[in-house]
Amino acid sequence: MIRYALVCDQDHEFEGWFGASGDFDDQKARGLLSCPVCDTAEVRKQIMAPAVAGTKRNTPDLPPQARAVMMEALSKVRRHVEENFDNVGDAFAAEARAIHEGRSEDRGIYGQATPAEVKALVEDGVPVAPLPPDPPKKTEVN
Repeated sequence: MIRYALVCDQDHEFEGWFGASGDFDDQKARGLLSCPVCDTAEVRKQIMAPAVAGTKRNTPDLPPQARAVMMEALSKVRRHVEENFDNVGDAFAAEARAIHEGRSEDRGIYGQATPAEVKALVEDGVPVAPLPPDPPKKTEVN
């Protein structure tokens, strides 16, 4: 996977993960990229420092309010998927491929896939994304 720092024409900064270096250009050309903040398709790569193994990174912890907002947003995404998409369980890879190839009804699905299945889907251009994890229960948090 390759991570790119991205920015839209409204200066919203975000990141995107791609299976191969040419996938960004391919997805942009096909109109599959958009800003998660304003939904514009005018997205471009930014200059970013390479991630070098073994270097110290001083990344500050998120302030509690920002963490709470982020966790709530992820929880809403997960709830939306669970309420509006079909859970196909461990048949996810086969069903995602069938939808992509037009052999099955075009619809939103979620389920489980092995890392090897996900890699094969990404390499074949099948759009997939991980479902955000369930937020921890208040009893599980320190």
